[in-house]
Amino acid sequence: MLYAIISEDVADSLAKRKSARTDHIARLNELYDKGRLILAGPHPAVDSNDPGDAGFTGSLVVAEFDSLTQAQAWADADPYIAAGVYAKVTVKPFKRVLP
Repeated sequence: MLYAIISEDVADSLAKRKSARTDHIARLNELYDKGRLILAGPHPAVDSNDPGDAGFTGSLVVAEFDSLTQAQAWADADPYIAAGVYAKVTVKPFKRVLP
């Protein structure tokens, strides 16, 4: 089943994001290589693809897991959590309708 992992950053998270980005992206690439990643990306803090120093306010990952428990465990192990980037992470089932 698909799950949406919706993360909200702490204030001024950009430096923390940069410090853990390599490990964070590596985990996403592992999901992608297994054919389980549908989409992933950050929410810019301003209306721009390149928010510069404004940074990001959170992230969205939609991926396939065998259960909500497994999706939650994967989300809980994100390097951004260890680095203090995320203030809140919500994991919930997601039903893809389009495309």
